Amino acid sequence: MCDVCVMNRIKDRMLSRRGFFRAAAGAGVAAAAGVTASAPAALAQGHGGVTDMTHELHEGFATYFGEQQFFPEQKFTFAEHGFNLSEFRVNEHTGTHIDAPLHFSADGAAVNEIAVGSLVAPLCVIDIAARAAGDADAQVTPDDIRAWIAAHGEIPDNACVAMHSGWAAHVDGPKFRGADAEGKQHYPGFHVEAAQMLLEETRAGSIGVDTLSLDHGPSADFATHYAWLPAGRFGIECLANLDKVPAAGATLVIGAPKHRGGTGGPARIFALV
Repeated sequence: MCDVCVMNRIKDRMLSRRGFFRAAAGAGVAAAAGVTASAPAALAQGHGGVTDMTHELHEGFATYFGEQQFFPEQKFTFAEHGFNLSEFRVNEHTGTHIDAPLHFSADGAAVNEIAVGSLVAPLCVIDIAARAAGDADAQVTPDDIRAWIAAHGEIPDNACVAMHSGWAAHVDGPKFRGADAEGKQHYPGFHVEAAQMLLEETRAGSIGVDTLSLDHGPSADFATHYAWLPAGRFGIECLANLDKVPAAGATLVIGAPKHRGGTGGPARIFALV
């Protein structure tokens, strides 16, 4: 048999196998194992690029309490053992991370219990960077949400509504935490009334910020945390690169950790644009 004939037969066989697997996927064969969910509608439109929304985690990463919360230790080295291996101790709420409902409720869902379908979400970016540049204590308000809706349409179901304050640019400096002489922190966040509006008038699944807290820095009562998380929604703190994604149309993929009983944890998050 000629070489061309053999190559064509192999090509035909490969195309047939691709067709089979496409059909199997469409029929939900993998779902029979009980470990997958149907693809969220947010993925249906297709995307052309990927933007990393995660800060690099390291020992000096800024924390809410102002103390180190990530402690890596190398246990094996390639030079001595033929392989590299480290272990680390970390506070769940360090770096780019998830706040699970359990974080601010007595019996809310732990991070491992967040529905996997909620972790792929339409991304809605509310830009308050210009206002925050002149006021470190600026907050996302209901008027900001209304303005976003007027410009881009209704907030999609399961959306992550994220605040872009410009604070990610300060991540490696003291302004990110913004502590004053009395120790009070200063950075933007969501006003509790904005969180309540999202709960009452939309079906958003999460809110995200590019700062250390869903509440703005001076908050003494964590009103936004207490409004949002006990309602069964989750939060994302310390997001990166919100200035590099559109206000509407991107899809956020949230690589939440899955440790049993966790109140949150560092996450790898990226946007499909």
